[in-house]
Amino acid sequence: MARSSSSASKPTRKTRTRSGAKAAAGSRAEPGFGAPRKSKAAPKAAAGKSGAKSGARRPRGSGRASTRRGGGRQRSPLRRLLRPLLKWGFLAAFWGAVLVAGLLVWHAFQLPDIHDLDRYTRPGSVRMTASEGALFASYGPLHGEPVTVAEMSPHLPAAVIAIEDRRFPYHFGVDPIGLARAMAVNIWAGRVVQGGSTLTQQLAKNVFLSHDRSLSRKIRELLLAFWLESEFTKDEILSIYLNRVYFGAGAYGVDAAARKYFSKSARDLSLGEAALLAGMLKGPSRYSPAADPALAKQRTAVVLGAMADIGYIDPATARQIAANPYQLRGPVGRGAGHRYFSDWIYDQVPSFVGTRSDDMSVTTTLDLRLQTLAEQAVGAGLEKGRAMGAGQAALVALDPRTGAVRAMVGGADFQASQFNRAVQALRQPGSLFKPVVFLAALEAGWRPTDLINDTPIAIAGWSPGNFDGKYDGVITLTEALAESRNAATIRLQEEVGRRSVRDVARRLGFSEELTHGPSLGLGVDEMSPLDVAGIYATFANGGRPVTPHGIEEIKARGGATLYRLSSSGLPTQISDRAAATLTDMLMETVARGTGHKAALDRPVAGKTGTSQNYRDAWFAGYTADLVTVVWVGNDDGTAMKKVTGGGLPAEIFRDFMDAAHAGLPRRALAGG
Repeated sequence: MARSSSSASKPTRKTRTRSGAKAAAGSRAEPGFGAPRKSKAAPKAAAGKSGAKSGARRPRGSGRASTRRGGGRQRSPLRRLLRPLLKWGFLAAFWGAVLVAGLLVWHAFQLPDIHDLDRYTRPGSVRMTASEGALFASYGPLHGEPVTVAEMSPHLPAAVIAIEDRRFPYHFGVDPIGLARAMAVNIWAGRVVQGGSTLTQQLAKNVFLSHDRSLSRKIRELLLAFWLESEFTKDEILSIYLNRVYFGAGAYGVDAAARKYFSKSARDLSLGEAALLAGMLKGPSRYSPAADPALAKQRTAVVLGAMADIGYIDPATARQIAANPYQLRGPVGRGAGHRYFSDWIYDQVPSFVGTRSDDMSVTTTLDLRLQTLAEQAVGAGLEKGRAMGAGQAALVALDPRTGAVRAMVGGADFQASQFNRAVQALRQPGSLFKPVVFLAALEAGWRPTDLINDTPIAIAGWSPGNFDGKYDGVITLTEALAESRNAATIRLQEEVGRRSVRDVARRLGFSEELTHGPSLGLGVDEMSPLDVAGIYATFANGGRPVTPHGIEEIKARGGATLYRLSSSGLPTQISDRAAATLTDMLMETVARGTGHKAALDRPVAGKTGTSQNYRDAWFAGYTADLVTVVWVGNDDGTAMKKVTGGGLPAEIFRDFMDAAHAGLPRRALAGG
């Protein structure tokens, strides 16, 4: 009981200031917590006995103390509960603070170095211009010149601050007021409609951090924001941000975006143009004028309204500019069809200049008008060919005098398939190869009017029949080629000699080993439309071969020439007389033969080609200005429904060539 009384006295002494000295004295006389409650007489008896033995005085105020003891018993359990809670709460807070401080220190040591942030080294890009000088494709990130806030159009920083971070000039990297406002707006809206990140936080996140939503990333973002604010001025932070942020379409930085969308420097942006770019920061893909022009204009109007709110412009000006904010002048909105050509070019660049990390500009041979016409002709042809089981097509058009590729369509839809059938697909050309046989005969002394038997022929058990199953008997070489007679062609090949045919093919540009069998003359060796275009260009060019190409010049960013196409042509491989005679014969093929659907309002020569079971259908032809090859078929080799080279491919050829030659004078072919 003595130990119990002692323990009870300690919390009682703490109540002196609250209960007074008398209450404290009464508490000291209490025998202990949990002791049985006694009557008023009990203390007297106990005191008497105690006094008899020890002479101790009876405590004063014992009557009142007994009443207060009941009150003490009601408060003490709460105190006993609070004491350990306070103790452990303090310890938890202390060690929690130590842990947080440790985490902050640890994350601080993980932060990247920011001192060279304003000296940004970036990967190189490749920009391609068409033959007329227009930029039409960019590979790699597109960057412009670094510009400071002082150098760029004043509308741009004003627009960015108005729509992204109005308190940017005043906060220390993190904006508690802006964060609270964003939270209130989002709660009121019931969804996230406004962000609380400052421009400094966005810079930290865009440059150094991943896009995961972990607590660790958020801590580093906050620390980086504080650090950036301590190391750079506000203008420097805004300049770094605007020179690095992504604006869509491969453009990084405001100068690249200005050149991409408006063909001008960031120094020269108008108010509406600056508002568009500032509005795109929220979502470069969503608010791109190429992706959704209407939504981009709506977003621009919102930015102009924000600029009016901060007093940069008046509301009337905002409404006036919003009605017609900008005029796009860059290569946005152009179809993806040229991507077959530009991918082909991009893959070749390292073979000319090696692997480089700096910016390069490539001047190509592409004619954007012809490219558009080619895409339209192929699209219309495939729309018609769908009912005939034709799923794919390719077209190549080049200048017969130089080999410069002017248009290239590698398939029905680049977005669906990036496989370039104009360059990569190797298919049997069929009767397109027959002119090689007739050219070998002309070089051997045969004339177009010489006669050949179009009758059944058998060679070592192989008997090639004509496409229609009929035979014309004795016919001229011109008739045999115009009507694409298989039997007559193979008979001519055997008389001229397969070795001579292979030799002519090699001089025309065939690099692959050709078959040695009798089927050589029927085009069983696979080739691409680009290969075929090169061969027919030699026919059109009077026997002088050309190399199909798409690159004229490659320059480094500073203007140094890294590569320039040599102007010297290849030596003549075919006699000009033989080539001219063959052109005359191929003109008859279009005028009165299997290629009559390809006829134009000017001299044109060409040849149809159809492989076995209607798997491939071709037309290759040329004028004095353009060589064009068209292939139609299916990627898996599925047979079409009686599609021949004289049908759908010839029609695509005609539609394209008619439009391509609009306004050009009629020129004679180099015939004999």
